[in-house]
Formats: sequence, C-alpha cells, structure tokens
Amino acid sequence: MLSALLILPIVGAAIVGFLPLTSDGTKTRQITLFFTGLSFIWSLILLKQFNPNTPGFQFAEYLPWADSIGLSYTVGIDGISLPLLILNSFLTGFAIFSIGENVERPRLYYSLILLSNGGIAGALMAQNLLLFVLFYELELIPFYLMIAIWGGEKRGYASTKFLIYTALSGLLVLAGFLGITFLSGSANFDYLSIHLEQLSLNTRLILLTLLLVGFGIKIPLVPLHTWLPDAYTEASPAVTILLGGIFAKLGTYGLIRFGLQLFPETWSLMGSGLAIIGTISVLYGALSAIAQKDIKRMVAYSSIGHMGYILVAVAAGTQLSILGAVTQMISHGLILALLFYLVGIVERKAGTRDLDILNGLMNPIRGLPLTSALLILAGMASAGIPGLVGFIAEFMVFQGSFTVFPIATLLCIIASGLTAVYFVILLNRTCFGKLDNKRAYYPKVLAIENIPALILTAIIIFFGVQPNYLVRLIEPTTNAMVAHLSPINQSQIAIKP
Repeated sequence: MLSALLILPIVGAAIVGFLPLTSDGTKTRQITLFFTGLSFIWSLILLKQFNPNTPGFQFAEYLPWADSIGLSYTVGIDGISLPLLILNSFLTGFAIFSIGENVERPRLYYSLILLSNGGIAGALMAQNLLLFVLFYELELIPFYLMIAIWGGEKRGYASTKFLIYTALSGLLVLAGFLGITFLSGSANFDYLSIHLEQLSLNTRLILLTLLLVGFGIKIPLVPLHTWLPDAYTEASPAVTILLGGIFAKLGTYGLIRFGLQLFPETWSLMGSGLAIIGTISVLYGALSAIAQKDIKRMVAYSSIGHMGYILVAVAAGTQLSILGAVTQMISHGLILALLFYLVGIVERKAGTRDLDILNGLMNPIRGLPLTSALLILAGMASAGIPGLVGFIAEFMVFQGSFTVFPIATLLCIIASGLTAVYFVILLNRTCFGKLDNKRAYYPKVLAIENIPALILTAIIIFFGVQPNYLVRLIEPTTNAMVAHLSPINQSQIAIKP
C-alpha cells in the first residue's frame, strides 16, 4: 500500500515526460493533476485504515535489495509521517494550480514536480537509513532544475547555492548514519535494528551533532539559513509552495525521527543549546522579515522564524511540546503554501512584489479584493490568531516548552508578536490605501485561481476550530517517543489542549 505512493508519481512522471512534443501545456497539466489526485486519494485511504492508537509503524513493507551494504527497501508509517505524506500529496496538487497555462517546457516541469513528490514520499516512509538518504538526496535534483530553469533573474545563483547547501546536508546526514550503524555494530541500516546504548556519551554527542547540523541546513536554522531567502525568492510560485510547504519539513522530520528518537538519553544534554539556536532563529526571522521590501522575501524570512518554534519545542522534549512541534509542521506547511500562492497571484496581476509600489489591492472594483481578504486571513493565521490552525500549534509549542525553557519560550512569544508587526506592514501597504491611478485596473482573478486558495483557507479554519482531528492522529506516536527520553524530560508536566 505504501509503495503505491512511490509508483504513482514515478509512473506519472514517465508518462508526462514521454508525451508527444506537440502536446500542449493544458493536457500535460491535466495528466499531472490526475496522478497527483490519485496519490492524494490513496493517502486518504491509508488514513482511513490507519490505527491512530498504535504508536508503532504500520503498513510495513520489506524487500531485500543490496544486503552486502545493508540497504533494503523497508518502509512504514506512523502518526508523524502519515500527516506529512497527506500534506505532500495535497500541496503538490495545490502547487500545480499556481502554474500558468503557458509555462515553458511543460513536460519537463510537470515531470520534475511528480518526481519531487515521489522523492519526498519515499523519504517520509523509509525505515532503512540508507534508503532515507537515497530519497533525501534524489529529490534535490528536481528542485534544483526547477529553480535553475523556471526561476527569476538570479536563478543561477539561487539554484547553485541551494544545491551546495542541501547536498552538504545530505553528506552530513549520511556520515552520521554510517557512524551510527558501524559503531553500534548493527548488521544493517534498518531503523528498528539500531541500538546505541553501548556507545560512549562522547560518541553519541558527535553523531547527534552531525545529524543536527545536517538537518539544520534543511530546515534551515540560523546560521545555516542563507540559501533559503534566495531560493524562495527566485523560485516560481509552485516551487516555492513545495519548498516551504513540505521540502523543509524533511529537516524537522529527520530531527525528530533520527535525532530525538535514536538518541533519547543524549537529547536532553543538548536541549539547552538547541533551544538557544531555535530562539535565535525565531527572532532573526521575524526581525529580518520586518526589514524586507519584497513581499515574497518577507514571507521567506518569516518561514525561518516559524521553523525555529519547532526546534525549541523538540528541544524541550515534553509530551505537549513534541505534539505541538509536529502540529506546527503541518500548520506551517498549510499557511506558508497559502501565503506563497496569494503572493504569486499578486505578482501575476500587479506585475510587482515591491511594498513601495503596491497599494489599494482591497479596492472592490479595480483591485484584487478577494485575494486581499485571503491574504489578510493567511497573515492572521501565521501570527497565531485564535480560531486558525496557527494558534493551536503555537499554543501547544509554548505551553509544552515553558516548563523546560521559560526564557526561550517567552522570547518566542515576543517574536510571535513581531510576526503580527511585519504582516501588518505587508497588509497595510498592499491591501489598503488609495489605488495608484497609473495602475488603474488590475486583471480579474479567475474563479479557477481562487478555488484552491479558498479550499486551503477552509482547511486552515477547520483545523483551527477542530484541532482534535489532527492531534489525535499524532499524539500516540509522540507520547511513545517522549516515554523513551531521559528522566528529566519525562518528569515535565504535559497539559493537553
């Protein structure tokens, strides 16, 4: 059942890639949406059959591959990977709707999108360390090409920087996994066969540091973040949605799965340092976003700050903070995808992303009123306004982390207030004020362009009002993780929302 999530996008990419040269972009897009829709429906079937009360891996599949090097096709999912798999399929379809009808080289573009979907799905399901690294590295190629070919004016610089940083991330993760397997004396790289109790504390600290730096580049955390603003700004809207919505989540997923879960006794020793790095990332992201003039770059810097919340929560290691961290991953993916989608619409219709030029988009006759209204709601969700999914995720992060790191949590709460500041700046300058007469009438936003944004907005509101549908899927798995942490972390009080 899990292999279908790999087979469908790969088969779709092959079919799209070998379409006749005379095929137009519309037909190619429809075929891509068909396979993406199948993947999404299949992920919902998995959700229907998934038992949330079982914290272990489900739907496990095993196939021998290269036994001589310990590589096997071992896949499985739990309460952390399943919601991310659903998010991956959903955001891939959502991103396709942000692509214009007249995109250049559509067969290659849509094939790369499908391959990136399959690569991310493979990494989320992999239960063999080498298999994870294989997918973790392979999905870099489609993203590099999509930035380099369909990006903005500085796409060459942005794509090269992206490739160097993220390839280095994969090398560090691979080095950590090799050390984990060889030093522990494991017969293979299968996740469930890894046991590190016999390793010395210094050895475990070194191995964990390798993984933290490797996954920290992917997240990214300050000071490993410099590839993100350029890549997000220069990438097309569809690629930016995938980069921010799900690609970066491989970093936080890896941090929880292979950092916290493999090194439960070592984790608490590094918790304070991780909380400091996370807090710096949160404050840096918020302050940098305030200073931006490009609305896309502003949203990109905001992403750095919101990913920092996850690190602080994971560093705390309480039941509620880990639950909040995973919920924040889903929340951030949904909200960031909506923001980048709406920014893409504004850029297409207004022809600019400059805050000093944009104004009056809320004008009901000559502006972009519905897009502006949705942009306001997305900004409110990102700022953690109650009733939207961003609030419940941040509440769990703050409540769960406060008992362990009160100062870091308070600083993160202050940064959450700064989030409201830069979104007020963005919305005040773009949506309100007088519409420039030189830009008297913007092209109308078509219904087909509004529908994806409205659907995503409805999901953000739904999970904000009924978060239990998401939380009860994740909680058994995260609670089982916390049970294996050090006694210091186990003793922390977890207040359920």
